[in-house]
Amino acid sequence: MTDHAELEAALRRGVRGDVDFGVTARALVTMDASNYRRVPRGVVAPRDADDVAAVLAVCREHGVPVVARGGGTSIAGQATGTGVVLDFTRHMNRLVSLDPAARTAVVQPGLVLDRLQEAAAPHGLRFGPDPSTHGRCTLGGMIGNNSCGSHSVAWGTTADSVRELDVLTARGERLRPGRDWAGAPRGLRALVEGELSRLRTGFPELPRRISGYALDALLPERGADVARSFCGSEGTLGILTGAVVRLVEAPRARALAVLAYGDEGAAAEAAAGLLPYRPLTVEGMAADLVPPGAGLPRGGAWLFVETGGETAGEARARAEEIVRAADVLDSLVVTDPAAQRALWRVREDASGTATRMPDGTEAWPGWEDCAVPPARLGAYLRDFRALLASHGLRGTPYGHFGDGCIHVRIDFDLLSEAGVGRFRRFSEDLADLVVAHGGSLSGEHGDGQARAELLPRMYGPELVALFERAKAVWDPDDLLNPGMLVRPAPLDSRLRFAPLPREPVPVVFGYPADGGDFTAAVRRCVGVAKCRTASAGGPGVMCPSFRVTGEEEHSTRGRARLLHEMLAGELITDGWRSPEVRDALDLCLACKGCRSDCPVGVDMATYKAEFLHHHYAGRRRPAAHYSLGRLPRWLRWASRARLTVLVNALAAVRPVARVAKRLAGVAPERAVPRLAGETFSRWWRRTAGRGSGGSAGADGSHGGGPLVVLWPDTFTEHLSPSVGRAAVRVLEAAGLRVTLPPTLRMRGRPVGDGLSRSPLALLTARHARVCCGLTYVSTGQLDHARTVLRRTLDLMEPVLETAAPVVVLEPSCAAALRADLPDLLPDDPRAARLATRVLTFAETLERYAPSWVPPRVDRPAVGQTHCHQHAVLGDAPDRRLREAAGLDGELSGGCCGLAGNFGFERGHLEVSRACADEQLLPALRDAPPDAVVLADGYSCRTQMEQLSRARARHLAEVLAEALPDEP
Repeated sequence: MTDHAELEAALRRGVRGDVDFGVTARALVTMDASNYRRVPRGVVAPRDADDVAAVLAVCREHGVPVVARGGGTSIAGQATGTGVVLDFTRHMNRLVSLDPAARTAVVQPGLVLDRLQEAAAPHGLRFGPDPSTHGRCTLGGMIGNNSCGSHSVAWGTTADSVRELDVLTARGERLRPGRDWAGAPRGLRALVEGELSRLRTGFPELPRRISGYALDALLPERGADVARSFCGSEGTLGILTGAVVRLVEAPRARALAVLAYGDEGAAAEAAAGLLPYRPLTVEGMAADLVPPGAGLPRGGAWLFVETGGETAGEARARAEEIVRAADVLDSLVVTDPAAQRALWRVREDASGTATRMPDGTEAWPGWEDCAVPPARLGAYLRDFRALLASHGLRGTPYGHFGDGCIHVRIDFDLLSEAGVGRFRRFSEDLADLVVAHGGSLSGEHGDGQARAELLPRMYGPELVALFERAKAVWDPDDLLNPGMLVRPAPLDSRLRFAPLPREPVPVVFGYPADGGDFTAAVRRCVGVAKCRTASAGGPGVMCPSFRVTGEEEHSTRGRARLLHEMLAGELITDGWRSPEVRDALDLCLACKGCRSDCPVGVDMATYKAEFLHHHYAGRRRPAAHYSLGRLPRWLRWASRARLTVLVNALAAVRPVARVAKRLAGVAPERAVPRLAGETFSRWWRRTAGRGSGGSAGADGSHGGGPLVVLWPDTFTEHLSPSVGRAAVRVLEAAGLRVTLPPTLRMRGRPVGDGLSRSPLALLTARHARVCCGLTYVSTGQLDHARTVLRRTLDLMEPVLETAAPVVVLEPSCAAALRADLPDLLPDDPRAARLATRVLTFAETLERYAPSWVPPRVDRPAVGQTHCHQHAVLGDAPDRRLREAAGLDGELSGGCCGLAGNFGFERGHLEVSRACADEQLLPALRDAPPDAVVLADGYSCRTQMEQLSRARARHLAEVLAEALPDEP
């Protein structure tokens, strides 16, 4: 063995691609989506097959193993290793060619499946297999695992779609495996021809047999297909550098029949009976994995049965035929493509959703995808449930019922010695159960470390010994992914949780969903990598920084991996002071998209704030933390000192502005927003007694009807008071009585702006302003944030004694009050009470003025849905309000890229612009001339104005403008 420096130097001399032995690169690939963890020596991103050959030559010389890695979504541990990891996603990720006439494509191993599907779709073609990770899994990984997906009942496994492969053996031989022994290494044919009887009788016949090596594909009656035999070998036989794959004709139209049953057993029993109708899918899942409001028919479990046809009518007719043939509680047939996609997202997210039990308990893979003959699925599930109960375990099966393949995450305790022991005992018992039902230990995700140790129970020792001999033919030096499939590592060794601290680390946020344990919060990321998709798609947000850079460290998963390694302390040894974690989090926009879009609810914005709090404790912070992070303080000071005119004048002087931005850590290209000449609160006081509802109430309110408290957030108060004025007008027009929060802390005072006619009360009261603490949270100044929030709660006590809702116009502030406030002050009951009172502008009108009809605007609308609104608040009331006002069109998803302080900070402008250019700016460019540009977030409006000169408005402003003129 050689040391890291010598190995790295040798690789750098021979490889034109990227060679990285740094802490960050290694930390990012210590895990895949499995329970296992291995720390590699280094990572190489080869540019071509010659680079791969050079890596193999160097590693063979130095006795260092090599592991091929695609999207890193493997669930059995086969994409991790202790030697050199080959990352094919960076450079070897192209679609080389596509031949529509021959229905074939030539692909590189790092090509993401969705990119192939997008290229094939205009020709009416597609690649048949489609795992739920289709937005990030690679063709190389699919070939390595022989992946399947939901359409396997129609189009089979990846092995069914492979024509030829380009493979490099560990000793540098270039082979082109295909049929009729094409590309077979020396000795393989002789090995097979000496074991024909064993190969003809030793493999169970079922559609989802993925376990072990597919040596039976080399039988003469099966075409001696070396390429097919190579599929599912998990990178242990050779390194794939290219492939010719077969495409299938995609149906012109599809329909989705959702069949409801009482429980999963009934659904499983029914699945096999639907196969004669030749559906495209027969997928099953139970109620435990379905979020509220998913739109499924009534029942406890469902089959998703997709049909195809030349026309929508033909597809629907086939779906309705299946409904008639099925004995169901209820059913639903969907032909609208958008509605189908929404339902499929429920199924696809199950791989992440299943990692949490309904009570919040963690659940893990390991026995994720066993498969049995479809006709035995119902009986197998009953026995499986009984086995779970006998071991005191829980899990919710789902998956490919039509192929007899079941996915399940189980609430193993993998943190204690006793729990790991039970994991082993259950694994051994389940292996025996699967074999008893004539099944395969793996039906899709491969054996890896999770199941390879138990292959003798399925195949017997003689056939497993034959696997070892085959491995020796391909890789006599055991260089490629050792410990997988043959001579495996124990299934309970090198668990990813082993190095993590057993006691909760001291943190500031409460992490209520994780029992107050930051380590458990970080463990949420299981590696399914939905954050690595290349496009947000529709309203989705996660993960904008990854889509811009394409770098793993800028994905939610990558950042979670670095935090995991920080807590583990083996690779990242300086804890909260880690520069690697800091740098990875630097481009996190804190958009909170992962909070809603990640199937397991990773909240990287909160983790970032927590990290920054500890990282800079007792140290000097970046200048932007003082300038932008404490923006409410500076704006209040400027307003009280009557300096807004002077500040605006100085900001207009370019040399002065340039120096100020440099000192403040602001990007020099950014224009400084102008401060309002009159704050919203001053306008409110000036117009007291002249509201549209008549004279002011005893509590300082305007208007009549139910009382609502309008929150004067920092942006509305100092930068866009027109939004506040418009909101007051609309709320009053809707019949509501509007007031502002108190500004003086006094016991027993009425709700209002805090003014009192009692001189003594005024002398003893404390003057302050409410604030959500958002800018302090986003920059990790959590002590300041808690101080500000406690002061806010003190001021809001009189409001909390009433039933009045708190209307927050700025989505980021509303999200901070609803989510961050109770998480930062979990022991203060007032925090939870205030959080439940917070409503958006649209929510307030819908709940408290349900009979009010907004004015008709009747114009197309474009703009941006604030990412915090998408992630924390939801925008369904806003959609309904826009529809009622005749504002037609969808607002952009994704993130505008400004994201509060992020887009203003020095060094972030390029990423900020790229985020806006993904969805927002194209939508503005393509908008009709009469379109209304909408954005409730101040950051979104600022980004649009600075990057496109579009003047966006808050929905309240648009509605106020459309109201009849006041008398």
